Amino acid sequence: MSTANDKLAWIDEEIKALKEQGLYINIRTIQSPQGAWITVDGKKVLNFCSNNYLGLANHPKLREAAHKAIEEWGVGPAAVRTIAGTMSLHLELERKLAQFKGCEDAISFQSGFKANLATIPALVGEGDVIFSDELNHASIIDGCRLSRARIVRYNHCDPADLEAKIRQEQGNYRRGIIITDGVFSMDGDIAPLPQIVEIAEKYNLMTMVDDAHGEGVLGRGGRGIVDHFGLHGRVDVEIGTLSKAFGVVGGYVAGKKKIVEWLRQRGRPFLFSSAMTPADVAACIAAVDILESSTELVDKLWENTRYFKSEMRRLGFDIGQSVTPITPVMLGEAPLAQEFSRRLFDNGVFAMAIGYPTVPKGKARIRVMISAVHSREDLDRGLEAFAKVGKELGVI
Repeated sequence: MSTANDKLAWIDEEIKALKEQGLYINIRTIQSPQGAWITVDGKKVLNFCSNNYLGLANHPKLREAAHKAIEEWGVGPAAVRTIAGTMSLHLELERKLAQFKGCEDAISFQSGFKANLATIPALVGEGDVIFSDELNHASIIDGCRLSRARIVRYNHCDPADLEAKIRQEQGNYRRGIIITDGVFSMDGDIAPLPQIVEIAEKYNLMTMVDDAHGEGVLGRGGRGIVDHFGLHGRVDVEIGTLSKAFGVVGGYVAGKKKIVEWLRQRGRPFLFSSAMTPADVAACIAAVDILESSTELVDKLWENTRYFKSEMRRLGFDIGQSVTPITPVMLGEAPLAQEFSRRLFDNGVFAMAIGYPTVPKGKARIRVMISAVHSREDLDRGLEAFAKVGKELGVI
């Protein structure tokens, strides 16, 4: 007779293997609000980890908006959007997001991940085809799988390969869509969106870009990759997250009005999961208002990015092909990356190692996330720690 332990013995074996390969993720605990400096596992450290690009995660205006919303609206909607969960706050956020992105309409979801899971299966299904960049985010991959459409992967940021794959598939599908990240979260490079849009128009395909790491970063005042390339009205779907540059939580889709209307009817997370809380929605509205009013934070983000990257190159680090604030410090093997991260932490810098399956084997790295709230002194402190550990481990 088998026991519960016998049934789950495979988990012990898998976890043991992860540890032996240097792929086991040790999850640290944050004990303070997000900022340039945070308390992690009882230690005050320089924060090079979070997606808090503009420092909005603990901004006084967002905190004030969240507090006010709780007093006025309570703590939760207690319903899905289509039954009794749509509050006027949700509609205000969606109106402001559409205006900010320069789109016809927008719809909000509980996360950027859910926005992808909602959108892809609503637009394509069996008999259809998805042309997907080979390095697209896991949420895009999962959304594609859920759709049951055929998935054709094209070489990373390679319009020529994309067009070749489309030609091979002509006549073999009912509807087609091209899906790409805007900014790729592990490498910090940008999709060649103008060429992708031209190809989509040439072959009458829908286009969808996940702009999670482009909002608050690229474009005029952080309006994203479509604005960055001046492609307004030519991209059908923009997926966004409200948990990175916007500093809160949630996701959204901005784009053509008829697509947003369809998602309100058939986006499953919209139909079957409770709406975002009033405090979160109000804080997101405050974040959009800040970005609408000034480019100061976005400008500071890029100033910090240029300085940090130039100094890291001067020290001799390989920081890949990034053209955004995402700065991958390429180390190769996961055990080296984990040891590098541990030593950085010992030196007061919080920067986590990233390995397989988040990135391919042999491509382990420390991913540094620069923020507008870092001072020049903060950046110099981080550079000093990287130089010290890099020399200790023979990386530079």
